[in-house]
Amino acid sequence: QGEKGFPWRFFAVGAGELIGHTDRISGFAFCRCPGQSSLCASSSDDGSVKIWDAEALAPVAGYSLHQNTISALHWSPLVKDLIVSGDEKGIIVCYWHNRSDSQHFFPEPRTIFCLTCSPHHENLVAIGYKDGMVIIIDISRKREVLHRLRGHDDEIHCLAWCPVPGEERLPAWQDELQEEGEVPNGELTQSTAMKKGCYLASGSKDQTIRIWSCTRGRSVMTLKLPPTKRRGGAVDPAVKERIWLTVHWPSGRSTEIVSSCFGGELLLWDLSQSGKRKWTLLGSSEGQNHSRIVFNLSSVKLQDKELLFSISMDRDVKCWDLSTLDCSWTMPSLGGFVYSLAFSPVDTGCLAIGVGDSMIRVWNTLSMNNIYDVKTFWQSIKSKVTALSWHPTKEGCLAFGTDDGKVGIFDTFSSSAKNKPPQISSTYHKKTVYTLAWGPPTPPLSSGGEGEQPSVTLYSCAGEGIVFQHNPWKLNGEANDINKVIRDTNSIKHKLPARTEISWKPDGKLLALGNEDGSIEIFQAPNLKLLCTIQQHHKLINAIRWHHEHGSQPELSYLIASGSINATIYVHNLKSIVESPSENPLTITEPFRTLAGHTAKITSLSWSPHHEGRLVSACYDGTAQVWDVMKEEPLCNYRGHQGRLLSVQWSPVDSDCVYTGADDFSVHKWHISKQEHTRPPQGKKSIELEKKRSMQPKVKTKKKKKPIEKSPAKQDLSDTMNGDESGKEMLLEENGVSDHEGEKAAQEAELPDKVSTTVSKDTFSSTYDYSSFSLPKPFVTQKATPVKKDLPKEKTTSDASLKKRKPRSILPFSTFMDHRSKDELHQDCLRLAACLKSTDNNEDVSPDLKDRIHLGLFTDRASLHKMIDVEGKQHLENGHPELFQQLMLWKGDMKGVLQAAAERGELTDQLVAISPMVGYQAWVWTVEAFAKQLCFQEQYVKAASHLLSIHKVYEAVELLKVNHFYREAIVIAKARLRPEDPVLRDLYTSWAALLEKDGHYSMAAKCYLGASSPYDAVKVLAKKGDVTSLKTAAELALISGEEELSATLSFRCAQDLLLSRNWVGTQAVLQQHKTLFGQRLVFCLNELLCKCLSERNPSDRKSPVPPCYHNWELNRETSFFDMVIEVWQNVLGMDSTEQATCAWEQLKTINHALWCFLYHTATWDEAVKSILGAVSRSYDAGNFTLMQEICSIILPEGCDNLRHKLDSTNSQSMDACRSLEGFVAYGLLYDLWWNPPKDSLVLQKAENDSRTISVDLVDRQSKLRGCQVLLSEEIAALQNTQRDIAEVQQILADMIRQHQQQRNNLQENTNGSTQESNLHLSKTVTHVTCSFLDSKDEVKEPITLPELTKQLLKAKQKLAEFPDNLKVFPFPDVLECCLVLLHIGSQCPPELREQALDLLRKDGSANIYKKCQNQSQTV
Repeated sequence: QGEKGFPWRFFAVGAGELIGHTDRISGFAFCRCPGQSSLCASSSDDGSVKIWDAEALAPVAGYSLHQNTISALHWSPLVKDLIVSGDEKGIIVCYWHNRSDSQHFFPEPRTIFCLTCSPHHENLVAIGYKDGMVIIIDISRKREVLHRLRGHDDEIHCLAWCPVPGEERLPAWQDELQEEGEVPNGELTQSTAMKKGCYLASGSKDQTIRIWSCTRGRSVMTLKLPPTKRRGGAVDPAVKERIWLTVHWPSGRSTEIVSSCFGGELLLWDLSQSGKRKWTLLGSSEGQNHSRIVFNLSSVKLQDKELLFSISMDRDVKCWDLSTLDCSWTMPSLGGFVYSLAFSPVDTGCLAIGVGDSMIRVWNTLSMNNIYDVKTFWQSIKSKVTALSWHPTKEGCLAFGTDDGKVGIFDTFSSSAKNKPPQISSTYHKKTVYTLAWGPPTPPLSSGGEGEQPSVTLYSCAGEGIVFQHNPWKLNGEANDINKVIRDTNSIKHKLPARTEISWKPDGKLLALGNEDGSIEIFQAPNLKLLCTIQQHHKLINAIRWHHEHGSQPELSYLIASGSINATIYVHNLKSIVESPSENPLTITEPFRTLAGHTAKITSLSWSPHHEGRLVSACYDGTAQVWDVMKEEPLCNYRGHQGRLLSVQWSPVDSDCVYTGADDFSVHKWHISKQEHTRPPQGKKSIELEKKRSMQPKVKTKKKKKPIEKSPAKQDLSDTMNGDESGKEMLLEENGVSDHEGEKAAQEAELPDKVSTTVSKDTFSSTYDYSSFSLPKPFVTQKATPVKKDLPKEKTTSDASLKKRKPRSILPFSTFMDHRSKDELHQDCLRLAACLKSTDNNEDVSPDLKDRIHLGLFTDRASLHKMIDVEGKQHLENGHPELFQQLMLWKGDMKGVLQAAAERGELTDQLVAISPMVGYQAWVWTVEAFAKQLCFQEQYVKAASHLLSIHKVYEAVELLKVNHFYREAIVIAKARLRPEDPVLRDLYTSWAALLEKDGHYSMAAKCYLGASSPYDAVKVLAKKGDVTSLKTAAELALISGEEELSATLSFRCAQDLLLSRNWVGTQAVLQQHKTLFGQRLVFCLNELLCKCLSERNPSDRKSPVPPCYHNWELNRETSFFDMVIEVWQNVLGMDSTEQATCAWEQLKTINHALWCFLYHTATWDEAVKSILGAVSRSYDAGNFTLMQEICSIILPEGCDNLRHKLDSTNSQSMDACRSLEGFVAYGLLYDLWWNPPKDSLVLQKAENDSRTISVDLVDRQSKLRGCQVLLSEEIAALQNTQRDIAEVQQILADMIRQHQQQRNNLQENTNGSTQESNLHLSKTVTHVTCSFLDSKDEVKEPITLPELTKQLLKAKQKLAEFPDNLKVFPFPDVLECCLVLLHIGSQCPPELREQALDLLRKDGSANIYKKCQNQSQTV
């Protein structure tokens, strides 16, 4: 499983093996720098990272800087000697192997799952963690975390940098940014950051792919895996739980990503495509996709094609053409030992392969188009497949047996069989299934009538020595033990031997059972009457095969071949016994033929279906041998495997072809006629072949000598394989997990400490040293007597290793002294006798005993204590304090042991457990000391648990709280303290404050709720400020009774929804609050107004976020007022007087610009002011079109009838009406200017006739006369005065700014006194001049500050002389209107022209003309 730089030749040709690690390989990466393509790096669970030369197959360098298990590895694509690795504790190591330099980083205390170096920036590294976080760090001198990318909810499986630098603008990414409200007006501004940045893709177990921006530090796109359905059948419901989401960014394709999916599919994502469906499924026909989850993807360019390689849990390597998205070829591989081979008797050429990687392959060996036409079956298989057998007549019916004792049947023929789970027998074996065989039913299944029972049943033999008969029609029923039938039929009272092999004669009349004692029993169907017993082998039977029946010599069908551990094959002829059976069973001790030549145990046999009397055997000597049985001659010997052979089958279609499977993870198809050897290797050749297979590192042998409990990594891996957990470890089952040595003897090892013993006694165990850890969990706990323990005598060479497995002696000194020479032992006897004699005579102990401390074992207690002290001292010196403590326990001096251990920080759980024997106070003291020791070791949770054991609940809670283990502290406090205890509330609030600081607002809200502080929970939820958080906070506040706060948050949420023009969501948020009913009315009015405006002036530019309007039925024929009121009444329910009054009061408090006129005519005095406010705001904002539309919608008939609705005594409303009339006339004036009459409608003047004008011109002049309200002398004078004041104020502001600048410059350049600087500044101010444009002429004159102040005062006095009613309400610029009238030309009535000219002469100037012209152009 290579990284992206995997060279092509490594796929095409097996280059060799890189041997050196002593534990599971956890990471691999090639160097992609030019000139170093042969260098690669690997990481292992042994804690080391090794650098290799792939061409020389030799290590170059390495390092072991990690203290924890390495979980990720990558070689920098830019720095040729930089390797970055990460471990499960979050430590990152950067290693430069050319200079042997390294740096350590610890950005996050989390488990690292993957990491990758940037291909564009040599200092950037992206890291994915188990909890879903992704970070980008700078490994340069800055040593900082650039971004923490949060978004995934589960472990990060893969990270991939975009191969093209820069962050382009793509529609899909822009849409997502717009939805999140971070892009102004829906447009992205081009910045230098985009050019320098790069995108990063991440795949997570949460079934999403995220695209991250390295410049923004956030997600710009989220891709959800689609619920694809695999071709060929239903999806296994467990598939989604075992997802591995890997992503790959092909080189040169910035907008395309390839990812894995559920169940083995591959998807090509087009990031530039709009819409939800951005993916395309690779593989256009059935069978092209993988059948299980995909782990790794890598691409390579070959000539004009870009090829993608994928490797999956189904062990297939697939090559894809990215231009056509089709699979070019598939190369299957095996991930375990080949335990069983079986050719289908119905579908000729269909070979079933049982492998130790928990999968079955069905290989169509006759396929013409694809040499590797292989189907994989793995559903419901959790351990190694050790036995296979095809149904004799039913096509596609394949029985299998597994290492954990399971028996099942697959349907391999059905079109939906690819993903269809098998039928599983409800009866499990306790140990490994050795053999399966189909045969006629025996009692009790044979007792039924025809049609009621199957014609053939399934028999299974397993390691516990029992043969079960399964009913294939009712596998959920209980299977039968055939030993019961054998006992009843043959009246056997003694114990039956353990069965190890089963074989039915092809005609179904005879059954052969091989036993662990080497005997073979022949039974007659259906009642299983014992005919004879073959006592030829003296060791366990591994294989039994009957000769076929379709030859020219019928008598050969009675031949039965058998093989056992003793390497000799015996063939017996049972013709006479079957044809002339005796009343009592016979015993056969002479073979018909003997086939000798192998040098190790026989594992499998197969008769040739094309010949008579020709047999092929598979053996542990690493070869397969073809025999001429009748001549007892070897014909050819195949030596192509690199390991021990476990299975063999003769091809049913090619008489010259044989298939063999071995523990070298391969199945070989070989031809008999092409072999150069005729017999198995002997002597030196056998030794050379053994050396050829013994290339594994010797360190593994040392590992086997350790007790099983000291190798948790192997046990955990085996447990993983038997469970439902997913991960890359499942690809490595046989690499570090044993295969039972391919033999049934090792499969039957019953105790953990016997596993390595069995392997060490096997000469061939050195071929694959990792086979000692093959036994899965059920075998480790098995306590039955082993069936197969008769191993060859020559396998005692490693007995010395057994001594190292013995427990360390607790009295090594005295034991050593008792194993000296005979003379010294005699002297000990004499000295001991003298000592005991002197003790009996009440004399002092002889001084000579001090030299023989070990004799204290046989004298008094004091001498024994001295001996114990000496032994304990030696244990401490040798670094074995646990043995010293055990001795002190025997001595009874536990108090001293506890004190010494506490002082040295060496207290253990065992010492704490036995401390109560010293006393209660000593126990409490020991627990407290142990808790302190655990705190120094940062094991705070364990320390708290020990404090709880002595009822120190508050101390335990405080310990966890101080070290930020809030979750654990709350569990303890809630379980052990009273509910009203203030400690619990303090825990919740402290944790909430920490979570709030880190940005985990949802969790902080839950803590506040737990602390009975819903108000704080609402506040912290609303802190994020997005729509979802505000909505949730509002609902929470409503539940908690905080109605006012809930209404406030709901209104904020509604305002945010309005930013995206989501009117439907706005009403939904507000409708649960009665106090916001007025706001609902206002938003309803705004929605209708926006809808009308958009319909009247549709925009050509499409908004990336279209508005979401209600589907209200609107009466377009009525006025806008009536339409709004109708919606209020029919939709919002304002149909009663009480509701109207309540809404009226709320609308008053809102102070909305358009509220008053909408419900009652008595309010027109206030309505005029509100309408004027809306129009004037549009005017001030420069949105002339909006101002016109508001006037036309609200006042479709203009202001003609408006004065009649007002109270003439209300001066304010009348003044507001005048201003509103001015704005209406202002809009009409511009409308007439912009839309001149057509020339064709104007009639020419006649000199002598009365003047006539067109109808259109009369109408336009009538409308222009209506604009006379704009030509107000008072307002023109007022506006002129206001302009003077504004100009003077602007000049003053400029002078103050200039003065401040000069003062700052003076303070920088002078160090004089404050008085001098002030004097200088005052002089400077008096000389400051400005260009002031007089209102009457355009002469620029210098002016001083006092003169400006005087002018400002004079202008303000003049402004105060104007009536207040003119200054309250805004009015359009009169002089601007005069200029527009003059621009209209001859269409303007003469009296208006004269009035406009008078106003311009009186109040106008060049500067004012210029400003008015700019204003008119802006409009």
